[in-house]
Amino acid sequence: MLLILNIVKMKDSILLQNLNTVDLKELIKDGVKSQLKDFKETFQTHNPDELLTREQTCKYLQIDSSTLWAWTNKGKVISYGIGNRRYYKKAELLESLQQLKK
Repeated sequence: MLLILNIVKMKDSILLQNLNTVDLKELIKDGVKSQLKDFKETFQTHNPDELLTREQTCKYLQIDSSTLWAWTNKGKVISYGIGNRRYYKKAELLESLQQLKK
């Protein structure tokens, strides 16, 4: 059964013409593989040795800088410094998270 062959991209739609089901499956499979590869490269987030700046840490934990300062002073998170710069290890931030009781 012939479905569609020419792909015409319009603003929010795609028109497929003269493409059989096998070719359509391959087209979809290739598209999904490509998107997954891009997603994986973009969100490669677990590098345990990665150092984050204060700003990156706040963004990563979705907290305010004053909260990060308080947590650092209380010892809830560990910071590392060079001069007046402070860095946080991503793996240690994840380890510092505690499971909440129900």
